[in-house]
Amino acid sequence: MILFIQKNKTMNTKTDFAKYLSRYLSSYLPHERNVSPNTIAAYRDSFVVFINYMKDEKHIKVDNLTLDSITKENVISFLNWLIDSKGCNISTRNCRLAAIHSFISYLQYEKVEKLNEWQSILSIKDMKKESNVPNYMTVDGIKLLLAQPDIEDYCGLRHLAILALMYDTGCRVQELIDLTVDSLRIQTEPYTIRIYGKGRKTRIVPMVRNQIVFLQKYMNRYGLDEDKCRSHPLFFNNRGEKITRTGVTYILKKYADMARQITPSLIPERISCHSLRHSKAMHLLQAGVNLIWIRDLLGHTTIQTTEVYARTDSKQKRVALESAYTDMLPGKTNDGEWQKNQTLLGWLKGLQKE
Repeated sequence: MILFIQKNKTMNTKTDFAKYLSRYLSSYLPHERNVSPNTIAAYRDSFVVFINYMKDEKHIKVDNLTLDSITKENVISFLNWLIDSKGCNISTRNCRLAAIHSFISYLQYEKVEKLNEWQSILSIKDMKKESNVPNYMTVDGIKLLLAQPDIEDYCGLRHLAILALMYDTGCRVQELIDLTVDSLRIQTEPYTIRIYGKGRKTRIVPMVRNQIVFLQKYMNRYGLDEDKCRSHPLFFNNRGEKITRTGVTYILKKYADMARQITPSLIPERISCHSLRHSKAMHLLQAGVNLIWIRDLLGHTTIQTTEVYARTDSKQKRVALESAYTDMLPGKTNDGEWQKNQTLLGWLKGLQKE
């Protein structure tokens, strides 16, 4: 009898990890937290990697993987393995940790008796990485890129509409994919587009007349300006389904390669759909647009995320430094920019006479 109870207890604990993980992914995230399908898929993939790690490195098969195996020591070991053995970058490592942290936060309320262990895991920090300069193009680079599609061609007009809309709105590639015809308000002014961002947050992005000319031509050519198409994907493939990330990336790289052959210096070797978003943000900043407005346009949660563009804008930094520069080298006059101010100079000269 005792043996049966012990065996039965073991069988119950065998499935607790699978049971809670299944509830977390299939019920908690989509229904209680309203998390997007893309985020759920990313978290699921992270746990597939973790399960394989536990099997290959810790020799714990998935059938034997219990919540007792989810310890701070094992999580840290897993994160180190990602970097040292798998060659993952810091961003990937931090994304895997974010998935684990999210699951552990859920377990805090489901398995309260292990609260100390859960809080210990939640204390694991992200690995800091060197701030990367956003990969963006100049205004001339964007103009060159958008000049490549042949708008007389059936596909060329569609490709221009995709690239121009990504740049004009600064939207993420998934946000572009999720657009429907009903997302647009371009019949009369003010022209706007409704974008569904991360965490299913909605933002309204204003547009000007010049931005929607080719978009309207595209919709007219593809018959998307009819009322029956209001719920249809704005950009779709040959099967009438939403265009994919791979499809959008292919379009961008096709015309980037064409533009690079004309003026290599204007088109970076490494370019992605996010480069158009970075470019829009930088161009707005350089035009003097307030960071708060840029934050709202891009759909950033905090201003700190948007500030990376201010830190990156070397042109503005250089101009500011040059305007304040005073030459201290031997044999040079200390003529700073302030000396160009005749009113200030007159006041200083007046002091010398007193």
